[in-house]
Amino acid sequence: MENLTPKILERLRENKGWSKTTVAKKLGIKTVSTYANWEYGIRTPDKDMLAKIAEIYGVSTDYLITGEDSNKEDEEFKAFINDPELRRWYKKLPENDEEDLRKLRKMWEIIKNEENK
Repeated sequence: MENLTPKILERLRENKGWSKTTVAKKLGIKTVSTYANWEYGIRTPDKDMLAKIAEIYGVSTDYLITGEDSNKEDEEFKAFINDPELRRWYKKLPENDEEDLRKLRKMWEIIKNEENK
């Protein structure tokens, strides 16, 4: 399995317009070469440092490792399902017949089209 972290670190840093020195300072690393070696794939940051890196870039540690932010979808779903009204709606939805579900889908499309205008 390819280690994606070096490429991800480089891309995140460049997107911010930061130098390796800037990132090293933000992370409290005394030598820039330590950070540079992570981007070059020579070394790998430990889990505590991964958490710090994720924090300065505003991403999850999952994203730093895989390039995918699965936690974001999970958190959004949990926020949705923790709303009592939405949870009740979500649980009742499968109980409806196919015709009602088609109508609901059509109403949703109308609402989304109105928002895009």
